Amino acid sequence: MAKNSTYDSELQTLVGSFTSNLTLLVRRGALEQVHTALSDALGGGAPIAQKRGPGRPAGKVKVQARGGRRTNEQMDALGDSLFAHITKNPGMRGEQISAALKTDVKTMRPAMLKLIAAKKIKTKGQRRGMTYYGA
Repeated sequence: MAKNSTYDSELQTLVGSFTSNLTLLVRRGALEQVHTALSDALGGGAPIAQKRGPGRPAGKVKVQARGGRRTNEQMDALGDSLFAHITKNPGMRGEQISAALKTDVKTMRPAMLKLIAAKKIKTKGQRRGMTYYGA
């Protein structure tokens, strides 16, 4: 019977430490939620320091600002380079043109639409298969 009482006491000790650790974790989580809610309600505040997980970069990650309008001069310059490239290389698709001019399709699309509306270039095909020719 001495062995059973030893196991019982060890088991009681383990259960006691587990419940105390669990209680601490629950309290910490509740405090973090209250702190977050209060800082949001009061217009910000110092964030609670958190440990980094594995694989996450140290420090803050810089996010590039998206959007931003291009000036008319930039659009005209892009349109001129598009027109010159299309007249020298007729029959290219948008992806090929953007790769040759080292830009992306979304950036060159407004200038391309201006050239099409001004009837400086013509198109054949649809969507990604569309090819561009000088007028």
